[in-house]
Amino acid sequence: MTYDIIIIGSGPAGLSAAIYAERAKLNTLVIEKDYISGGQINDTYEVDNYPGLKGVSGFELATKFKEHADAIGATFVTEEVTSIEVSGDIKKVITDKNEYETRTVILAMGATHRMLGVPGEELLSGRGVSYCATCDGAFYKDKIVAVVGGGDVALEDAIFLARACKKVYVIHRRDEFRGAKQLAEKLLALPNVEVLWNTQVREIRGKDKVEDVLIYNNKKDTEATLELNGVFIAVGITPNSNNFINCVSADESGYIIADETCETNVPGVFAVGDVRKKQLRQIVTAVADGANAVTSAERYINS
Repeated sequence: MTYDIIIIGSGPAGLSAAIYAERAKLNTLVIEKDYISGGQINDTYEVDNYPGLKGVSGFELATKFKEHADAIGATFVTEEVTSIEVSGDIKKVITDKNEYETRTVILAMGATHRMLGVPGEELLSGRGVSYCATCDGAFYKDKIVAVVGGGDVALEDAIFLARACKKVYVIHRRDEFRGAKQLAEKLLALPNVEVLWNTQVREIRGKDKVEDVLIYNNKKDTEATLELNGVFIAVGITPNSNNFINCVSADESGYIIADETCETNVPGVFAVGDVRKKQLRQIVTAVADGANAVTSAERYINS
């Protein structure tokens, strides 16, 4: 069997693509690595910026997406894609179990936030530990938070959070920021921001939610406890594109290059969601990518 579309990944972008593909009556297969669909949003305690579903949990939203795809007949298999062959009109998708043929491929593998790897981080993820200030910042109005990191994203997150939070600590292991000087100047001018230089997080603590962090000053060789309500970790994000960057164009960080049509440099191959090079990585932009990619794939197939 040759499919019209194979979608690799079942986060919001992949599930959106599956829904649009089924509605277009395209013969579609979704290959997901995990047994639970939804990707990163399954780890999000509460989603407050998806239109029409204020306060829904990430798991609940992922479940709704999957139920919608199931209801209209989308086909899923749980396998891990090891490679793809994209030359020619018929593409091949090779997994750890099977080999599939398809006319088009939608890459929807998502991305993975880099973790600090400290005690308490994983346990309190979604309960005070966040990797997305624009996603979760609204929950911390008039509260005390910390941003961990020193690059552009960390500085932007701290500036964003300072608009609503009572106090924002920026915890950075070096004595100067790696981010843009203009951002640094803007951040340092804010009255409710305090930078903790030469400082690392050693432990994130709390019973049911974040209560404090144990920090270490690597210059003074001292430890201290910092009481706060939330920790935003901004030490980088890695696109899950390792098995595919030799097949399509990607930037130096591994993000697959595709415009708003989601078309890559290879005809018949499309990239959606967090794995795509883009300005904003949110659920709402991911599902939009899924719709755009299927529209582009359908146009490619018909041509």
